[in-house]
This record gives sequence, structure tokens and C-alpha cells, in this order.
Amino acid sequence: MQNAQTAPQYRVWGADNIAYGPFELPMLVTWIKQKRVSAASWIFVQDEGQWVPAAQLPELKMFFDAKRGHPQAGGAAASGSDAAAVVQPENLRRIKIFAEMDGAQLESFLSYLDVVKVNKFQHLFRKGDHGDAMYFVLEGEVRAMNLIDGKETTLFTLAAGESFGEIALLIHGPRTADVVANEESLLLMLPAAAFERVIREAPALAAPFLLAIARVITNRSLDMSRKYEGAIRSSRAISAIRL
Repeated sequence: MQNAQTAPQYRVWGADNIAYGPFELPMLVTWIKQKRVSAASWIFVQDEGQWVPAAQLPELKMFFDAKRGHPQAGGAAASGSDAAAVVQPENLRRIKIFAEMDGAQLESFLSYLDVVKVNKFQHLFRKGDHGDAMYFVLEGEVRAMNLIDGKETTLFTLAAGESFGEIALLIHGPRTADVVANEESLLLMLPAAAFERVIREAPALAAPFLLAIARVITNRSLDMSRKYEGAIRSSRAISAIRL
């Protein structure tokens, strides 16, 4: 028997065939206002143990027009996230880390992202800043740099399709470099809080994304190992010449 103090829990069956949730009624209402849930969306009511169309739930009927299945004009329909408002799901295809997701998954993931516009030569963040988000370069170009012996040293440059900040997303540690825009750039940001929501609400959507992150981190680690090995060989060769 359910504790009287526990709020009802719901799950939503998305168009991408992924079940989202569980969450409480206020979040479900927010999804309706964001048009992520329609009258025909299937909702799992945890207390009753069954799936029903959203429009058939007494607590949700007031949000739908009985004829068309859209939120009633009397209720202020909130827009989705910044990214969902200005970016089309197919635009995510430009980003390598999303390459293996299908269209429905991309549309779902887009709702967790925010748009960040960075002007030319503007800092996105600086070394030592608290890191709690990952970024994807949709348009433009950025560079990661540090000051070494008082001189600016570029560590790497990222163009459209690339991503960065995976470690900060996972461990929320300090940034290890400055990131500056080489030109006016459009980025997508996945905050740690939104990422945790993906894991909690839609594990089936989080799984391919985590696999893609693991591949990126592994490839970068292997690349750094090769570069480190090459640097050691060069150093030894120079030392041998001097001897």
C-alpha cells in the first residue's frame, strides 16, 4: 500500500520508443506545456500499474483541447529549452558524438541542451573555473589554451562537429585550460544537472550517449599516449646527438 505522503509517479512513452521517468505531476505538466507530451501520449501511472493516453487522466484533462489534443489556449504554453527552440534535430548530425543516434533520439536529446553563442576572441571559461557542463561545437571554431612560461600555448583547436568538457560533465572538476572562440561560434551545452536528468528519466537514451563519450575519451587517451611516446623518443634522440 502506498504511503499517503508519497506523490503519484508517472512515466511517459516517447516518440523515440523510450520510457521517461519516473517523475511527479508538476514535471509531467511542464512536459505538456513544452509539447513533449500530447493528448495521445501514453502515460504509465505507477500507482495503478497501467498505461493510459494522457488525455484520459483526470488530472491532465484540463490541459488538452478535446478535439485537437493540444494544450488549451487558456494555459500558457511554455517553450522548450533554448536548443529545441532554435536548433533542428537533424542539425545534431553535424556533431560526431551523436552520429549513431536516430532522428527520434536526437529530437529527445535536444530538449536537454542549451544554446550558447560566443563572440570572436571571447572566453567561454578559464582554467580553474568550476566545470559542470559539456559543450558541442555546432558552428564556428574554438581553441583550448594555457599560459606556459608566460606565453599563450594552444593545446588543441575544435571545429564544428567536435565536443569538449566530457571530464567536467562526469566529475565536476576544475577546468584544465582556457577555451576561447577563434571566430563567432554557436555551441550546444549539456549541463551536469540536465545530464543527470537524462540518466534518471531515460536510461535507454543515456546509454548510447555514454558509450559515445567513452569512445571519445579512449581515443583521446590513446592519442595522448602516442604523442607522449613520440616526445620521449625525440628527447632521447636529441640527448644522443648532444653526447
